[in-house]
Amino acid sequence: MTEISLFLANLEATQRLGRLLGQTLPAGSVLLLEGDLGSGKTSLIQGLGQGLGIADAIVSPTFTLINEYHDGRVPLYHLDLYRLNPQQVDELYLETYWQGIEVPPGIVAIEWSERLVHRPFDYLFIGLHQQEEARQAILETVGNFQALDLEQL
Repeated sequence: MTEISLFLANLEATQRLGRLLGQTLPAGSVLLLEGDLGSGKTSLIQGLGQGLGIADAIVSPTFTLINEYHDGRVPLYHLDLYRLNPQQVDELYLETYWQGIEVPPGIVAIEWSERLVHRPFDYLFIGLHQQEEARQAILETVGNFQALDLEQL
């Protein structure tokens, strides 16, 4: 397990981190994002989509729950669990996304991941915390997640 803390001075820095992740992470990567409203979760995923080469506008799937983008380097599965309680989340069988059972392997990015009952064995945790105009990002690899050298960030 590796952990690193980053200072993100503004929206552009948050999206730049997302772009870097999108350019480097392989299919099969899972990102679990946590943070208060307005902490930058969707902004980071917008950058992730840019790094993957996705042309579509990436918006938070708060009401649709899941947005799938298939036109990038690898597919992006963007999930937002904000409106659900853990029991409702469990009934969605979201593990099919990170196990690649019913969808092609891609990058799975889950906002409000603290609502997950079952987590994958290997993932990158990203905690975002608003600090006035800036943000602090805590990135932690869990399990055998080794798709990224956090020291490069």
